[in-house]
Amino acid sequence: MGADLRAALRLVKHLKVKENMRTYPGKLGHSIPGWVHSGAVFHVRIRADRNAPAPLTHPDLSARLIESGKRYHNDSKWFVHLFLIMPDHIHALLSFPLEPGMSRTIGNWKRFHQRQNGVLWQDNYFDHRIRGQSEFDEKAAYIRRNPVVKGLCQAEEDWGLVMDCRSFTST
Repeated sequence: MGADLRAALRLVKHLKVKENMRTYPGKLGHSIPGWVHSGAVFHVRIRADRNAPAPLTHPDLSARLIESGKRYHNDSKWFVHLFLIMPDHIHALLSFPLEPGMSRTIGNWKRFHQRQNGVLWQDNYFDHRIRGQSEFDEKAAYIRRNPVVKGLCQAEEDWGLVMDCRSFTST
């Protein structure tokens, strides 16, 4: 291979790397891998946009968020293990059926609240698959402690914007 060809190949490789850097970071996919069983638990955090017109804890809005969370649970769109509303985000421990999956379910839920309640959300969301009971217990404690750490209440039990699978029944 001649020197000119090697130089041209290095230039092409450099340009491809540079092009990829221009698009970094892209959106991360949230599809559940096929080897993860239906019903796996995920820690999900959904953030409101910085320009949101009202905090998620506004009494009317938080009631609608809780009600729709219950409805999604009762309709088997997700299973709520824990769902807690903070002023600018929601923490949840949720399980999803494989179809339509986590991304579509959360996207539909966010879209509903954007259209019906004017909630502005940040693009995307955070998720982490829980890998065992000790991690589940650790994440649940972290989520329940969040309002206390942020100075929103004195004790975990003082925070009313929380539900778990024991706090409601199917209707």
